[in-house]
Amino acid sequence: MTFVAPPADCPRCPRLVAFRDRHRAQFADWHNAPVPSFGGFDARLLIVGLAPGLRGANRTGRPFTGDYAGDLLYATLLKYGFARGTYRASLDDGLAMVDARIANAVRCVPPENKPTPDEFTQCRPFLQAEIAEMRQLRVILALGKGAHDQVVRALALRPAGAFTFAHARLHALPDGRTFADSYHCSRYNTNTGRLTAAMFEDVFAAVRKEFDR
Repeated sequence: MTFVAPPADCPRCPRLVAFRDRHRAQFADWHNAPVPSFGGFDARLLIVGLAPGLRGANRTGRPFTGDYAGDLLYATLLKYGFARGTYRASLDDGLAMVDARIANAVRCVPPENKPTPDEFTQCRPFLQAEIAEMRQLRVILALGKGAHDQVVRALALRPAGAFTFAHARLHALPDGRTFADSYHCSRYNTNTGRLTAAMFEDVFAAVRKEFDR
């Protein structure tokens, strides 16, 4: 399976197309298209989010760039050597990924950040092809239960109930790779204390240990 990114005018999901067109009319200088993944196919770590944020990735064209979740994510990636440079929340900040790649289960921004089951289904082939293209992949990290569930479906893991979501949980996959979970690094989760910076860092420290096995 060869990975081909969705086109700028991907027609797969009518609701998302209408939402995209509405924002293209309002904000002509925004990205307003499927958001490409960030990082190389040779990475050993794939981080999977749910979908682009309206004023973050949908505006800038890079996953988790331009919103609060990106502030915590990229600071942590830099600390643990999965990125280099300086994160300034824009495409021209010079930030580069190191042995890591970031993707979303749904590539276009959904209303209220809530993709429908059909939209997940329509976009799943892109995630499946991306995973297949990553020959050196060792760890898949899902940010949030929504992303976790989509990774389970993309990998056709059975029984699905054996792979329940829990923060900092590591699942051993049948092919020897590791499937890791974290609470999403959203402003809501950090403001409520559900996720702290230390808890988030613990996940990436565990990923580093997996690489050393």
